[in-house]
Amino acid sequence: MTATSPRRLHLNAFLMNAGHHDAAWRHPSTQPERVTDLRYFQQLAQTAERGLLDSVFLADGLALWGNARHNALGGFEPLTLLSALAAVTEHVGLIATVSTTFNEPFHTARKFASLDHISGGRAGWNIVTSGTVAEARNFGQDEHLDHRLRYERAREFVEVATKLWDSWEDDAILLDRERGVYADTDRVRAIEHRGEHFGVQGPLNVPRGPQGHPLLVQAGSSEDGKEFAAQYAEAVFTAQQTLADGQAFAKDLKARLPRYGRDENQLLVLPGIAPVIGSTETEARALERELTELQIPEYGLAQLSGMLGVDLTGLPLDGPLPELPEERDINGNKSRFTLVADLARREGLTVRQLIARLGSGRGHRVFAGTPEQIADELEVWFTEGAADGFNIMPPLLPSGLEDFVDQVVPILQRRGLFRTEYTGRTLREHYGLARPANRPAAAAVAEGRPA
Repeated sequence: MTATSPRRLHLNAFLMNAGHHDAAWRHPSTQPERVTDLRYFQQLAQTAERGLLDSVFLADGLALWGNARHNALGGFEPLTLLSALAAVTEHVGLIATVSTTFNEPFHTARKFASLDHISGGRAGWNIVTSGTVAEARNFGQDEHLDHRLRYERAREFVEVATKLWDSWEDDAILLDRERGVYADTDRVRAIEHRGEHFGVQGPLNVPRGPQGHPLLVQAGSSEDGKEFAAQYAEAVFTAQQTLADGQAFAKDLKARLPRYGRDENQLLVLPGIAPVIGSTETEARALERELTELQIPEYGLAQLSGMLGVDLTGLPLDGPLPELPEERDINGNKSRFTLVADLARREGLTVRQLIARLGSGRGHRVFAGTPEQIADELEVWFTEGAADGFNIMPPLLPSGLEDFVDQVVPILQRRGLFRTEYTGRTLREHYGLARPANRPAAAAVAEGRPA
């Protein structure tokens, strides 16, 4: 966005197997048998591109989330899948979730640089620190790293990855057949990183990508998460239930940017929203009820237990939540714990009601209505300072994404809130974000040395 261009919404399609509702796989409009069918995801990505969305986004965890007895769980590793989606799309961005707790910077930097080249500059990295003991136990650890230590590791991890992407200058490849020189090795540098968590010599074995660095996304909203986002993130995927909470989060996050030499245009706040779309409000509410009736209480109770870090097995479904620990004592996803606990307290929900409320969005806002009402809701959050755009989480796939693209997007376009064509090729261009300079080369120029 330039000083003279209008501010426009940014919209991502958050793809999750049969859909985001935990009973989606039971609904007759979904295709749970296709969750490991490449063509299914290619069709979803093409639908997102037809709607001119900024990107498709894939969450990920390093353990099986939930009980596969009651949900269509498991699926593709996201970077592998996005490489295949790149081959059948031209514009839509491709954002993968990768953990900094159970990976290493070198191979992570290499994979994202590869995806950026494969896609022509459409790669994005959703940086997570992982939040469950189950993940730790898949990597030889009995317990999860402390929340603070996970973020310390994440900071160094991103610093190392950034150095690796910058280890090749943009003009390092000469292709001088006459002299037999493929690359100027003065422009391909080791990074010689030695830190508390990592020792990496470098350089990377993939040249610098079309975007310089993939788009950096972050999804934590705890204090540690917000500070990390203010320092590194260019987009934040977040969850708020009310407009006031969304406004407060965006204001707080953007107020932290100046201490890192950044301004508010360098970071986009994108809350998740699960739109339940009907031709009338009555129809949308009926679909919402239909999905609730398909829920398996046992599954919802286990999911709620994981969010709160408290075993709720055997708890009466029509009673209130038990007394919960303080956020400071939670070593998992602190921000999601707080959101769910506050939602239950604020609205006086029973356990059964809370499970129903979390079915579509796992804490993200769920909104049922007509396409016009969905557009109204997005516009209010956008114009009132609670969002720069949204992570669209269709409760049902493929129908929920198709309905959003075909029915909601045209309304946003008519209101001048969303693009009517792609004007750039890279994900950074879709987001209106600058391509980062190569830091070692820039430093050399500043010091008067040859770049």
